Amino acid sequence: MSSDPCAACSWTAERQKHCNYDSCLKLFYEAGDRGVWSLGSKLILKDRGGSLPTFEVPNMQFVQEQTSIPVPTVVESWEEGDHILILMRRIPGEPLSKVWPKLSTDGKERIAQQTAEYLQQLRKLQSGSIQSLGGGPVFSNFLFKHKDSELPHGPLASDDDLWNDMEHGLKETIPEAVRIQLRRCMPSATPYTFTHGDLTNVNIMVENGSLSGIIDWEMSGYLPVWWEYVCTSVPDSEEDREWKALLRKYMPDHTAAREFWLDYYYLCRDPGSERAIKFMEKE
Repeated sequence: MSSDPCAACSWTAERQKHCNYDSCLKLFYEAGDRGVWSLGSKLILKDRGGSLPTFEVPNMQFVQEQTSIPVPTVVESWEEGDHILILMRRIPGEPLSKVWPKLSTDGKERIAQQTAEYLQQLRKLQSGSIQSLGGGPVFSNFLFKHKDSELPHGPLASDDDLWNDMEHGLKETIPEAVRIQLRRCMPSATPYTFTHGDLTNVNIMVENGSLSGIIDWEMSGYLPVWWEYVCTSVPDSEEDREWKALLRKYMPDHTAAREFWLDYYYLCRDPGSERAIKFMEKE
């Protein structure tokens, strides 16, 4: 039994053995420099380092003010050294990822339809540039396939600006003719629309078989009108793939943009893949 204290709470296994205290504070998610704690059943505390800025608080407040989408209510947010802490009220229910296996086909369809109906409210929130709230840059791990995909991007005031930024992600070996053809395949990204950008099944909350909330708005911003649809092409698991395919059925159809982005993605990531080779052979 290790005598090293827990990095999060400083307790040792020996102290726990001789104490009856059962904490209501639980660390239930950690990734990179982020940790998420449940504070009993009513509150959530998000703790993240300063490696990337977070726009989560203004994004959630904006969505609350402009739509009826159920999002967490912020109680308080503050900085501790290089950490950003956000205390928020917990959305009732469980993540869709947890309840998915127990849902009927009709139940899954209902949640997809409810989610898409809420997302329609975001379509009315538009900007003249690709940017975050307040006119800052956006961050996206998938729209831009740079070597360092966590670089800030923009603001970008036109589709040509968007393409010029995206093009940096293409391998140097991609011929100019292929680049030109790929640019021609990119549908217009206007109107730049407020977008959640990460509708994975862990960010969809469900209670009693219905959508109870959408969480994790930290990287949201004004992005291509087709990006909400297109970024459902990146699943975290097989169940998430099934969920996102179902969600696309109820969203405005941007199939052409999805095909463009998948070609772009493989030309950036794996030019030797079957999809990338097939696209280059068109020339």
